[in-house]
Amino acid sequence: MIRILHRWPGLVLAALLLVISLSGVALSIFPALEAAKAPAIDAELTVAELAMRLQETHPGLEQIKRSPSGQFRAWWFEGDQPGSAVVDPMTGQSVASADPDLVRKWLTTLHRSLFLDDAGRLTTLVGAVAMLILALSGAVLVARRTGGWRRWFARLRGPLAGRLHTEIARMAVFGLVLSASTAIWMSAETFDVVSVEPVSPQMPAQLSGLKGMPIADMEAFRSIPAIELRELSFPAADDPHEPFTLVTNQGTGYVNAGTGTLLVWQDLSFLEKLSETIYMLHTGQGAAILGLLLGVMALGVPVMAVTGVFIWLAGRRVRPRLKDNAPAGQAQSVILVGSEGGSTWGFAAALAAALRSAGQGVHVAPMSDFEPLRYRRAERFFIFAATYGDGDAPATARGFLEKLQKMAVSPSAPLAVLGFGDRSFPDFCGFAKAVDEGARARGWPVLLPFDTINRQSSQDFARWGRDLGAAMGLPLELDHQPAVPACEALTLRERRDYGETVQVPMAILRFELPQVPFWQRLTGKGFARFEAGDLLGILPEGSGVPRLYSLASGTRDGYMEIVVRKHPGGLSSGQLHDLKPGQKVRGFLRHNAGFHAGSDSRPLILVGAGTGVGPLIGFIRANNRQRPIHLFFGLRCIESDFLYREDLAAWQSSGQLQQLYLAISRSEHPQYVQDVLRQNASVVTDVIRQGGKIMLCGGREMARGVNEAMAEILVPLGLTKEMLKEKGRYVEDVY
Repeated sequence: MIRILHRWPGLVLAALLLVISLSGVALSIFPALEAAKAPAIDAELTVAELAMRLQETHPGLEQIKRSPSGQFRAWWFEGDQPGSAVVDPMTGQSVASADPDLVRKWLTTLHRSLFLDDAGRLTTLVGAVAMLILALSGAVLVARRTGGWRRWFARLRGPLAGRLHTEIARMAVFGLVLSASTAIWMSAETFDVVSVEPVSPQMPAQLSGLKGMPIADMEAFRSIPAIELRELSFPAADDPHEPFTLVTNQGTGYVNAGTGTLLVWQDLSFLEKLSETIYMLHTGQGAAILGLLLGVMALGVPVMAVTGVFIWLAGRRVRPRLKDNAPAGQAQSVILVGSEGGSTWGFAAALAAALRSAGQGVHVAPMSDFEPLRYRRAERFFIFAATYGDGDAPATARGFLEKLQKMAVSPSAPLAVLGFGDRSFPDFCGFAKAVDEGARARGWPVLLPFDTINRQSSQDFARWGRDLGAAMGLPLELDHQPAVPACEALTLRERRDYGETVQVPMAILRFELPQVPFWQRLTGKGFARFEAGDLLGILPEGSGVPRLYSLASGTRDGYMEIVVRKHPGGLSSGQLHDLKPGQKVRGFLRHNAGFHAGSDSRPLILVGAGTGVGPLIGFIRANNRQRPIHLFFGLRCIESDFLYREDLAAWQSSGQLQQLYLAISRSEHPQYVQDVLRQNASVVTDVIRQGGKIMLCGGREMARGVNEAMAEILVPLGLTKEMLKEKGRYVEDVY
């Protein structure tokens, strides 16, 4: 429900919200400009002295007004000719025209009514209500994504559009709530839903009938500072009974023109004070800095509108149209999908196609549509579940866990739960795990043990498909082909080969940077900007499925470098290992912001084995500031597969690498990286105490062993891997 409240008002009213927000941004500048131009005023200057000076320079003075920004304006008659000006309160001289700014007037009318009078005011009221709904629902969604209100500013990961949308939202939401709620109040006043009538004091029945007392001698004006004045209206010269009308920050009163005494006074009512405060908060009049801050926050609305549309389009684009979808009551196989951005639907479609080819009737639906009684002929269930934020349900799985808990009897057909996520996130596949645990607790039979897909890996999915085929007694091959970005031809510059003697061929491949068009350099698209830890996608010939490799270089290095192990039967790795300098391969760049070393000076622990050392090498290569880096490197044989041996020695000499720790698995005393970590636990704990970060890259088995070792090392510090992950101090790139 929260996502619906957030999505549709934004999409439907996007143009209106853009007009309101951008005109509000422009209007927020004027109070600051006005305050900056306001002449300096002595805090001890009284209304009596101010009026006296203005009378001297403008003898026919009729009225003085002070704006909330501090500018004084005066109106007078010189003979039969009216005059007005912005005046200097210390000299009484005119300094600028008092005529309204036409641009400001135009923007104000646009902002308040869209030049449509009452119909426009009602339309902008609808926009303000929509803005408030968007801001409040957005705040809830930000809290969900970051893992709670206390983790409001937690580090974000994921696609750029989503990260940018959330980053701006969590900075701007407070200002948008304030602007929208004050706009609603002001609209309520305009349409008399809230009545705030100014309360004027009762005019006395008897006045002195005398005039001529110098204003400088009038006690009522001598006791009021000029900075508290709002308006002073002079009595008509030909009316001996008309008093001065005095309006200050506290209220309104009448002053006898003959005696200078205060005749009657009326304080502002509570509603008047509230109304004026709301006006100040919305317009910035009298609070120029606040107005500018609100204007800056409102600037986020266009960016959030654009990124919001991108997020919505991305979800629609990757969600396939369900063809040949069997009715729920007739399908043998039921696939329920929980997806946030939409990519999980592609995997569901691939499974559905394979099952249909095997003669199965398949029904694919969102997890939110789950109703156990609908699936009368179901022989098996599949749940494909992504995770939103810190373990929350994704968009198409709302309410699923609640339905699961309320089931009186679980389905008799067995279930396989497959989680989709990114291992660099603290709660990898957290929602999918909760679904699997909930199903087991309800006694739902198991078709396959719980499994996960990391970073939409087609290889992981194909492996899971083979396991499923074995369980079903079917020759099942799952071929998921995600949409491939536009590829560039990459030319191999040079290569270094390792590992032949231990039957594990590996190669360091260095490619030329492709030519980057101007628009890509301007926008950062394509190969314009990248750094170590980002991913190079290689599209092998004869396949539509790319293979991703972590980059061991950045843009400043002037080349793209990856480390590739040749896998038996591996299409991509085989073609890359056959590549000779000067030959080309097709590839694309995918940013991986969750696995960057950053540019601060805190120390790093880098852990990698085999080709997993690739991105870690890139971090060391870029360490020109000599940040303390400790590399724990696992290899088989020091003579055969010691990748980057000469480079590492040079970097140690230059200070780019502080210490290298080798774990050699095929030696007289075999060791793995987790063993060397335990032996050097004091180094790790020192780095942690200094606020450092641990970065791990490699295969699952290696990562499992390292995680166990790190759990032991962190115990004396009262920390866990999960605690460090939440702070972005323990990051993994596991394949």
